[in-house]
Amino acid sequence: MKAVVMAGGEGTRLRPLTSNQPKPMVPIVGKPCIEHILELLREHGLTNVVITLAFLPQALRSYFGDGSALGMDVEYSVEESPLGTAGSVLLATQGLQIDDTFLVISGDALCDIDLSALIAYHREKNASVTIGLKSVDNPLEFGIVVTDEDGRVERFLEKPSWGQVFSDTINTGIYVIEPEVMRHVPDGPYDFSKELFPLLLEMGRPMYGFVCDGYWQDIGNLDQYRQANFDALDEKVRLNVPGI
Repeated sequence: MKAVVMAGGEGTRLRPLTSNQPKPMVPIVGKPCIEHILELLREHGLTNVVITLAFLPQALRSYFGDGSALGMDVEYSVEESPLGTAGSVLLATQGLQIDDTFLVISGDALCDIDLSALIAYHREKNASVTIGLKSVDNPLEFGIVVTDEDGRVERFLEKPSWGQVFSDTINTGIYVIEPEVMRHVPDGPYDFSKELFPLLLEMGRPMYGFVCDGYWQDIGNLDQYRQANFDALDEKVRLNVPGI
């Protein structure tokens, strides 16, 4: 199975750390965030990876090359203009002819989630899309996903207010996707959670949510970035850290 790692983020809320490097390259305990994600993929046997690039693409290309230093096969897909989450993945799947089930993960959210369990759940449910979910204390910054008792997705709500919060399970941006659903993505900017997933829900396609164990931290701002580094040092997240 191939994995698509989304790494086009500019990270404006992380400046000055992202003034001259892409957001996925900000270091967590001395190693770029995206490198921790690639090592997680490798741990779960996902060694064929496509990285989607937009902002300062050469920074990632020159750092990872073809991926051989990590024991992986890394390719790149570069957006000339912003295409949104689904649009950039469509570009990557078309360019590299991904015609089998694939996994999408963000290069700028630190996690040690059991990806093998997520993939196994997707296959067991014969899902079109399986969304990795996580329970969080403050769901206001994220997209909330509500599932029935069987795990089937019932509704979405993007970045709610407290009055709208009806669940604490949020969308982590980790997806297992069947390639045929990408046929519903038009050319141009298009988003998974705001546009494609609601469309698939309306069509009655089997979409499931899998509540993941393990650590997950979005690195959207400087407070979250600092927290991710503290959590790594406190060993709250399992990482391959050089040193003690």
